[in-house]
Amino acid sequence: GFMEESIQGGKVIKVFQHEPLTRRDFDEKNRELFEASYAANRYSNTLMPILNNVGYLIYILVACAGSLFLEWSVPNVSVSGLPFSLAVIVPFLGMSRQFATNIQQISPQINAIVMALAGAKRMFALLGEKPEVDEGTVSLVCEDKGQHRYQWRGDGVAKPLLGRVEFQHVGFAYDPEKPILHDISLTAEPGQKIALVGPTGAGKTTITNLLNRFYEVTEGSILYDGIPLQQIRKGALRQSLGIVLQDTVLFTGTVLENIRYGRLDAREEDCVRAAKLAGADDFIRHLPQGYHTVLQGAGSSLSQGQCQLLAIARAAVADPPVMILDEATSSIDTRTEQIVQRGMDALMEGRTVFVIAHRLSTVRNADQILVLDQGKIKERGTHRQLLEQKGMYWQLYTGAVELE
Repeated sequence: GFMEESIQGGKVIKVFQHEPLTRRDFDEKNRELFEASYAANRYSNTLMPILNNVGYLIYILVACAGSLFLEWSVPNVSVSGLPFSLAVIVPFLGMSRQFATNIQQISPQINAIVMALAGAKRMFALLGEKPEVDEGTVSLVCEDKGQHRYQWRGDGVAKPLLGRVEFQHVGFAYDPEKPILHDISLTAEPGQKIALVGPTGAGKTTITNLLNRFYEVTEGSILYDGIPLQQIRKGALRQSLGIVLQDTVLFTGTVLENIRYGRLDAREEDCVRAAKLAGADDFIRHLPQGYHTVLQGAGSSLSQGQCQLLAIARAAVADPPVMILDEATSSIDTRTEQIVQRGMDALMEGRTVFVIAHRLSTVRNADQILVLDQGKIKERGTHRQLLEQKGMYWQLYTGAVELE
């Protein structure tokens, strides 16, 4: 693990001139590994000679005892009633030798048994983890594949998928003693754009994780089209959501396959249309094989901005009613951001959108901006309203800091 970390962070180690420190840390860990391996090999290599000698010693003791029994005419205590003689001693010597041989054959396997027990401990710890519980009864049914119209059905529920999201006094804590969110209440009507802004650690991403049910709320409730999230099956819920993360994940395969990952039944023209919408079509066509260029190493041949454009195109081809954009334009230059912003505006049209952004220029046209700090909503309103208040949002937008 230390070697893998050092290789991946090789540039950082060189830039900050930590080669001597890294070498010293490696020598320490290498010495610990050597001592542990030395002790393990010493015990394993000592055990076999000991067992061999014990086997020979048993053979000698049996032979000496048998000879003395013959010399002293010791009577044989046996069920068979055979007299104690040389015919009894010789087979017994063979059996004692065979017994020692069997023990010697087991000894090399002791190391493997110990390693297997250690591996089994980790394996059973993994198997003992509680699986993700899904008690939802409401599923998503497609009414019109051409128009991507869906309907919630199940447990007495039959209503169209609109994309209305409501947080009602939601609270959440990873650790019960350290709450992360406090009394979060908001309503996102279908087609509205909700922006979440605030300093790092304010709880912006946590809100979107609760919407995806990666975690369960500890207080309050979240309603999706009037249905509590706990009643919706997780697969159906996540099918109705599109998400673009800050850290893009690309898989080994063609560009077309990576875009189609958003909707596996999407046709090639659908993927091309989504790429044009995201502003990725231009650079894709300049690749050696265009949309059929194979990406390897998690897209290492592409820039971070290009990877993010593909992630936006992947979300676009899914065509969900609710979009979550978590710093979707953080790795894109200003010119490309303008292109992507136009595409995203077209993508967000008619959809409920949650946008997390530190670059506040991307959220000026939001219907509602929520300013979070320490897990609480400090301010809410439109861009103009918040600037007029000259509060926390005004400070973030202008870079102004009040002096005490």
